[in-house]
Amino acid sequence: MIKTHLKKLAALCLTGVMSLSLLAGCGKQEEGNKVKEMRDLTGTQLVQELKIGWNLGNTLDATGGTKDDPLSAETSWGNPKTTEDMIKAVKEKGFNVIRVPVTWTGHLGDAPDYKINEEWLNRVQEVVDYVINNDLYCIINLHHEDWHFPSYDNLDSAKTELVAIWKQIAARFEGYDEHLIFEGMNEPRMVDTPNEWSGGNPEARDVINQLNAAFVETIRSSGGNNPKRCVMIPTYAAASTTDVLSEFVIPEDDKVIVSIHAYTPYNFALNAKGTFDYDPAGDAAQIESLMQNLNQYFLEKGHAVIIGEFGARNKYNTEDRCEWATAYTAAASKAGIPCIWWDNNAFSSGEAFGLFNRSTMQWEYPEIVDALMKGLESK
Repeated sequence: MIKTHLKKLAALCLTGVMSLSLLAGCGKQEEGNKVKEMRDLTGTQLVQELKIGWNLGNTLDATGGTKDDPLSAETSWGNPKTTEDMIKAVKEKGFNVIRVPVTWTGHLGDAPDYKINEEWLNRVQEVVDYVINNDLYCIINLHHEDWHFPSYDNLDSAKTELVAIWKQIAARFEGYDEHLIFEGMNEPRMVDTPNEWSGGNPEARDVINQLNAAFVETIRSSGGNNPKRCVMIPTYAAASTTDVLSEFVIPEDDKVIVSIHAYTPYNFALNAKGTFDYDPAGDAAQIESLMQNLNQYFLEKGHAVIIGEFGARNKYNTEDRCEWATAYTAAASKAGIPCIWWDNNAFSSGEAFGLFNRSTMQWEYPEIVDALMKGLESK
């Protein structure tokens, strides 16, 4: 008997390193699947706790990388690897929501299972934990995907893939509490068509309604805390035009939040050839009109809204961007709509929405952050 125990002990010693390695490898998943106590909040109740947010843009949603090195996708668009110190720096500036866009294409197995690459899923969870462990709210989504083109011909295929991916994400994160929010899709639209950014057509808007419903049903039928989790669903292209809003269908679920993107007004905030100067009258009126439309179609009917992307690109007009920032967050805060700045870590070329330089760990435009916070305080 003693010899038997000694042999077992020796075997354990010899395999100790392997055992520790296995524990380290599965630790994140086991911790994530441990179901935490979760408050049963409606979407309207949850958004009241969201102050203002920041997007980890062009990072986990980058589409580079290789199958041999899936994790290289994160830095394939030139941004540095995400660290917890980055998240802490964002929190210190007053943001309490981090949206983590994620592209899953390139990390999926074959149909019909579409199994997510384990290394990639582990890395996504690691970044989510940076956010959650710092007492912030986190949003993860499907970003830069092109397989869910909204047409009737593509509906069955898109629904199959959407459900397969979200089943796996839901299972991995089922133990997380209300601080984690799932967003079904990002700006689903008729890519490379004349209608791509002009509201689509009735068919496209109907298909998106059906995909949103399938996403919500998938989350609700999954385990852990997911039946109580708040989720976000987008309109066509996450747009806010009246033709899009009037045909948008929200499932009968009080934990569903509408996802809108609004770089408003377009000519000042997004259009590279647009205006450089902020117009306190005309531009403010467009911002106010946006909030009124969202109130009319959603808020006054009891549906919560999050503006998941907003911002004003750098045109070397910092003073005007500051004035715009205060007006925007003041109007949104008054309406009860939290907003999440699109930060792609770009500062001088292209769509330069960067505020926080993740390479130097310095805020390039702290005055714009201060202006955003000033708008919140004017509520």
